[in-house]
Amino acid sequence: MNFTILVTGASSGFGALSARALARAGHTVYAGIRETLGRNAPQVAALQSYAAHNKVALQAVELDVLSEASSQAAVNQVMSEQGQLDVLIHNAGHMVFGPAEAFTPEQYAHIYDVNVIGTQRVNRAALPQLREQGQGLVLWVGSSSHRGGTPPYLGPYFAAKAAMDALAVSYAGELVRWGVETSILVPGAFTKGTHHFAHSGRPADAGRERAYTQGAYAGFEREVLEGLVACEPDDADATAVAQAIVDIVGRPLGRRPFRVHVDPSNDGCEVVNAVADRVRAEFLRRIGLADLLAPQPHSSTSRKNRHDR
Repeated sequence: MNFTILVTGASSGFGALSARALARAGHTVYAGIRETLGRNAPQVAALQSYAAHNKVALQAVELDVLSEASSQAAVNQVMSEQGQLDVLIHNAGHMVFGPAEAFTPEQYAHIYDVNVIGTQRVNRAALPQLREQGQGLVLWVGSSSHRGGTPPYLGPYFAAKAAMDALAVSYAGELVRWGVETSILVPGAFTKGTHHFAHSGRPADAGRERAYTQGAYAGFEREVLEGLVACEPDDADATAVAQAIVDIVGRPLGRRPFRVHVDPSNDGCEVVNAVADRVRAEFLRRIGLADLLAPQPHSSTSRKNRHDR
């Protein structure tokens, strides 16, 4: 089945890989990219070249998750050109690396804005359409960092990803009765193929950072990064994340997994999430809300018919 899909943060990394893989699988894909006429113009050109060469339905759409107007305009463009939106993929995010104390409160707010509030802006633009259709999929690309081994120097990023995961879980129960399904993909700490660490943000307070780099934690950044690289198998491939997304999207409504882990480093997040998700399911059953665990397909047409009767 061909779906119309919007992917946020698709200029590079998991987003770019996933947009291409979904298009190859036969879907109509809009790759959400900010500054399409500015600094990301080369990425847009590469995407257009890829689409033409592979003869797939893949195109860029201007989308900055930090802007409510941009989020709404992107969804409006998809609807204007396709008349439907079947799958929304929350992939946009920003990693930072350094001592937690050295990041300013304003930086924490910005990281939260990109990784969490950005999803809310896009949801508010897209969910009315999915609810009206009576079916759809919201797929959140999280991170094993929120419950895995959680090495130091990634605190602000971990906190934001934990918040995003909590929001995704809450949304799952609030959308399922509309026929809108939720899946959460949890990638591990890929150190190759995504540029996450190479493009990560740095602390703004240089003085606080020096207190760490020249004190008891001198050389600690290298220790952390070398340790992460050592945990990742040589054959770890970021395209596995894109393929997992293709697999989730391709499954029938009601048979999509609530959570999928792609973590070659095996940092333990899958073990913790298995317990947390089981507790959630058991509690929903206890309070009489077991129907929130699986979507029931229905359509706006069937709702209209019931109303007419």
